Amino acid sequence: MKGPLFYSKILLFGEYGIIKDSKGLSIPYNFYNGALKLSDNDTEQAKKSNTNLRKFAAYLEALQENNPELVKFDIEALKADISSGMYFDSSIPQGYGVGSSGALVAAIYDKYAHDKITVLENLTRDKLLKLKKIFGEMESFFHGKSSGLDPLNSYLSIPILINSKENIEPAGIPSQTENGTGAVFLLDSGITGDTAPMVSIFMENMKQEPFRKMLKDQFVTQTDACVDDFLKGDVKSLFKNVKKLSHTVLDNFKPMIPAQFHKLWQKGIETNDYYLKLCGSGGGGYILGFTEDIEKARKSLKGYNLEVVYNF
Repeated sequence: MKGPLFYSKILLFGEYGIIKDSKGLSIPYNFYNGALKLSDNDTEQAKKSNTNLRKFAAYLEALQENNPELVKFDIEALKADISSGMYFDSSIPQGYGVGSSGALVAAIYDKYAHDKITVLENLTRDKLLKLKKIFGEMESFFHGKSSGLDPLNSYLSIPILINSKENIEPAGIPSQTENGTGAVFLLDSGITGDTAPMVSIFMENMKQEPFRKMLKDQFVTQTDACVDDFLKGDVKSLFKNVKKLSHTVLDNFKPMIPAQFHKLWQKGIETNDYYLKLCGSGGGGYILGFTEDIEKARKSLKGYNLEVVYNF
């Protein structure tokens, strides 16, 4: 057995902001993917994944008992496959902000959920919200609290526009420019991030009035402007707003930026060669970069590994 592939995702805009109802824009990233496999593979990775699936199955069984209206799984089939050695074979790096647990959740739902909502049907807003709620509950096993967006993106494999918590829709994003010099890229920090502690720092900061004010007046406003510019294809305005957002993040989200990248972050803002922002919750993993001239950014970030994900 080898299940269908589920892809990683990139939240271009909206990290932390979507907790407070900012807009968000999430796109599938096909470079990394994962699939459920059943084989006698006894590598350490397969064994570890199998053990985790066993715990996840117990969690899902409790979830459907406590919330039968939300979702039902073929738990017997799931347990039988796990006993036969099923594991999640994935190239998606964990703790990198590109949705490793999201792809796993999507794969399990796709194979074992009863009455599942499929990509082929007419995806009304209600269906999208129901999927997001199911995925949020499922993914909470990995993160403590999940919005459900990563698995949703992975499951549907289409860009998703988050207008607010209760309003999400499939998004048409402008076609990439084949030979465009502008780019969105991933910068590898070389360290693994962990979502839960980063989110708790954020929640702690939210208790302070000045932080809440900054979030509303600057962070959310700038994020919303970036999403609008990106969808409209207004590159000039987008870079102006990404620069502001990069500045706001450096000033107010320092714990989420690995210390060795503070200067590099500042350098981008000062030289305009590139602008950096968080990719996911931060603390490590990938950092997201925007540049109007990818060659200039490569020179400026010499020694770092850049992966282009979108060309302007």
